[in-house]
Amino acid sequence: MSPGRFITVEGGEGAGKTTQIAFIGDYLQRAGLSVALTREPGGTVLGEEIRALLLGHRHEGMALTTETLLMFAARAEHLERVIRPALAAGHWVLCDRFTDATYAYQGGGRGLALAHIAVLEDWVQGDLRPDLTLLFDVPVEMGLERAARRSAADRFEQEEKAFFERVRAAYLQRARRHPDRYRKVDATRPIAEVRAEVECILAEWLERG
Repeated sequence: MSPGRFITVEGGEGAGKTTQIAFIGDYLQRAGLSVALTREPGGTVLGEEIRALLLGHRHEGMALTTETLLMFAARAEHLERVIRPALAAGHWVLCDRFTDATYAYQGGGRGLALAHIAVLEDWVQGDLRPDLTLLFDVPVEMGLERAARRSAADRFEQEEKAFFERVRAAYLQRARRHPDRYRKVDATRPIAEVRAEVECILAEWLERG
C-alpha cells in the first residue's frame, strides 16, 4: 500500500482557513482519496485537553518555554495516535496548522530562538514534514477584524497587533525558505475566488504527483 500524503493549512487569525479546509477535504475526496481531517493543537483526546490549556485564559502568564513544550507534547501525541497511522494506512492527512505555526507564533510572534524549535521538530517528528503547505495570507488588520466578528478572543487572539505582524512576517519568511512545499494564497479576496485558486493549486499538485 502506498503511503498517504500530508497537507497542512496555515495562516494567521481571520485568514479563512476553516472555510477552505472543508473545501480542500471535499476536493480530495472527490478525487478518490481517503482523507483524515485533523487540527493542531489537538487532534487527540489528550491534544484537545492541551489545546484548552493553551487557548484558554486560566494561564495568562504561561512561560514561553512551557507554551512551546505543550505545543510539541500535543504534537507528539497527534503524530503517534493519528498522523503516522493514517499515512501508513494510505490515507491523506489534512491538518489545520502544524509545526510551521510554532515557528510563526512562538518563534516570530514571541521571539523564541528558531534553533530551539528546530531541535524539538527533529526530536518529535524525525524526518516527517508536510508534503504541501497552503498558506492563507491576509493583512493583520483585516484578519483581526474578521476574527473579532467570529467569536470571543482566545489567549492568542488577545495579543497586540504588533504580535500578529511578527507572526505574519514569520509565515512569509517560511514560505520563501520552503518554496518546494509552500503555496501562498491571497486570502483578502471573496471566498469563491480563493477557492478557485486553491482548486488550481491542488489540481496542478495532484497532476505532478
